[in-house]
Amino acid sequence: MNIISEHKEDITGVVRKITGYMNLECQVELKENEYDSTPSLAVSVYAPENARFLIGKNGQNLQAFEHVVKAILTKKTKQTLPVILDVNDYRKSRATYLIDVAKHAVTRVRTTQKAEALVPMPSHERRIVHMELAAYPDITTESIGNEPQRRIVIKPL
Repeated sequence: MNIISEHKEDITGVVRKITGYMNLECQVELKENEYDSTPSLAVSVYAPENARFLIGKNGQNLQAFEHVVKAILTKKTKQTLPVILDVNDYRKSRATYLIDVAKHAVTRVRTTQKAEALVPMPSHERRIVHMELAAYPDITTESIGNEPQRRIVIKPL
């Protein structure tokens, strides 16, 4: 039995209960993770109204929402489930945006042969950028600084 069928009711129920407390109507869809190579379960929440409240500034509310869902599921199922929560495809569009920003920075680094730092971002976003830029043989990436100001530096080889 796979993770989706085994815990589908638990996950859907927890997300619906939390959004219900906020008087938000939403659809919940479960599927295998499509964000990166880490095996996990993607939980897509589609909220026609007040999605920005669930997402928050720079996805902070979304991170908190995911943390609460994981904590409740861990207590309920007695196991840690690898869940990634997304609201109105925010994470997917954010990943696309970050990859575009990183590719433009790579172009500038190649042209100037000088290192360039990206804006601070959380670890899961830095991971997306590191994984994408690993395919470029003429550049290297490094995370510098301390949270919450930790950022990626793109350097020429």
